[in-house]
Amino acid sequence: MDSAVSDATASVGGTPLVAGFAEPDEDLKAWQKDRSQAPIATKIVVAGGFGVGKTTLVTAVSEITPLQTEALMTQASEGTDDLTATPDKLTTTVAMDFGRLTLDDDLVLYLFGTPGQQRFWFMWDDLVRGAIGAVVLADTRRLKDCFPALDYFESCGLPYVVAVNHFDESELFEPEDVREALTIPAHIPVMIMDARRRISVIETLLALVGHALDETPE
Repeated sequence: MDSAVSDATASVGGTPLVAGFAEPDEDLKAWQKDRSQAPIATKIVVAGGFGVGKTTLVTAVSEITPLQTEALMTQASEGTDDLTATPDKLTTTVAMDFGRLTLDDDLVLYLFGTPGQQRFWFMWDDLVRGAIGAVVLADTRRLKDCFPALDYFESCGLPYVVAVNHFDESELFEPEDVREALTIPAHIPVMIMDARRRISVIETLLALVGHALDETPE
């Protein structure tokens, strides 16, 4: 049976549309017209302890509506999840967060936030596969919570940076003080940032991209 609409084209109000594009007058980027100019897609992992701000970071910087797997916390988590530093926290990530950020015409970052609780660590191997590097978030009120992430990325050889998410009620420390407390090697960037502020997050991601290029220039 002949189709009333061609497989290759359709029309809206008499204006032909090229298959794959929704709007006839859409302002297309160069790589959308020529797939050989498609930007480099890179994967970045955001890790750290429970309630340190991973979901907040991905949400603040993503140019698309982020994919979140947040679930309400229940009494079943009592005695397992420490809410001392985050008493108002009502939800937790049970799989991952996902967002996207275009840094330039030729560079797109895909962000994958890991779940923080130990019972979800089995997912990390899948989430980091293909990543160029990781951001390890830290909270100075509970620095020990980021040690598992630091140990993990050290053991698998994935480039990473340490970003201290400064909370309003926490004491502000210098990056070198945090480096010393966590015994972070001198070549690994350590910075203070605010996961709620887009520009602060972008600066952290740029630092990671630069560090990953230095570590694996090929």
